Amino acid sequence: MADTYYRKGFGLKGEIHGTLVSDYHSALVDEVRAGGSSLTAGDLTIRLAREFGFCYGVDRAVEYAYETRAKFPDRRIFLVGEIIHNPHVNAKLEATGIVIIRRSEAGEFDFSGVTADDAVILPAFGVTKAAFDRLRAVGCVLVDTTCGSVLNVWKRVESYARDGFTAVIHGKYQHEETKATASQATKFPGGRYIVVRDMAEARELCEYIGHGGGAAALQQRFRVVSSPGFEPERDLARLGVANQTTMLSGESLAIAVELRKAMITRYGEAEAAQRFRTFDTICSATQDRQDAVLKLLEDGVDVMVVIGGYNSSNTNHLAALCAKRVPTFHIEDSSGLDSAACTVRHKPVGAHQEVRTAGWLGADVRVVGVTAGASTPNNKVGETIERIFATRGIDLATALT
Repeated sequence: MADTYYRKGFGLKGEIHGTLVSDYHSALVDEVRAGGSSLTAGDLTIRLAREFGFCYGVDRAVEYAYETRAKFPDRRIFLVGEIIHNPHVNAKLEATGIVIIRRSEAGEFDFSGVTADDAVILPAFGVTKAAFDRLRAVGCVLVDTTCGSVLNVWKRVESYARDGFTAVIHGKYQHEETKATASQATKFPGGRYIVVRDMAEARELCEYIGHGGGAAALQQRFRVVSSPGFEPERDLARLGVANQTTMLSGESLAIAVELRKAMITRYGEAEAAQRFRTFDTICSATQDRQDAVLKLLEDGVDVMVVIGGYNSSNTNHLAALCAKRVPTFHIEDSSGLDSAACTVRHKPVGAHQEVRTAGWLGADVRVVGVTAGASTPNNKVGETIERIFATRGIDLATALT
């Protein structure tokens, strides 16, 4: 496998450094950070969360993709889905000639066009075991950028399956990472999983575990998001909790608490201790960004601007945290801000479509908080900060000289 499978890059960081800086760096963001993560011009202050944007795992995945292009200039290079959930980054990779293999309407990837002469990049979210096995059978070069935090979750789920525990995964079933994580359970004989999106779904499991009844209804309710042949009476008797690494940490921990209570109700304290396992598998970068935005809100802002892909789970959760406290605008990038009209094109929390809001930066707004999801590059943050000031009629180039 060593000849065609790579997880540690190709040692070409120096060769691609200039391109990465050109594509993703922001001198303005560096300046804001140097100023204590705050920048004031005219009557407006921007406060930047202490932790935001590219995390280590995303940095690594993007770097490996660029290294792959440099390593194999004459090969066709494919990427399984998006490298990360940011349209700007994926477009940059496509501009280098990397071809993104998109999911079909049935939710599967078509690898029929991939040959042994090609190179294929696996994204930061990872891929399912079935997808990995299909690509290995082709014999192509595989460059695996799966995030280390995701791999840690996989190890936990694998341990559950080996020991006869069903993995209860807090995540979004259609998300690439959750699909890949679930597949780690079923690669073991008898391995089981069930996915819950939120506390409401988790409580449905808890009600059955604690009080029984309605097995057929529960089986039908979760049929799409559980392992084949899932049987509630058998498969909810021994549980191990895991999660998509980008979910809200507080909710994941609360779900684990509720499931443990249900197991105690059913089996008693002593036996439940033998039937229930849980570990906090939220990645540290996700937690750091959530903590940083909560601290920013405590310090006081009038509105929040959250930057990142609309399909980015961790970005959506940052927006949800902010929206509980202040008016919040989730934008993909600075193009969502129309400075001349003082409008913002954004996706409200929980919505599926963009809306346009006028007058969002009124005269009473003096402090704007800014954060960005873990897949948002610094240049997109810097461009947004400039556009916010421009909306107030402030030219940063002039104001900062």
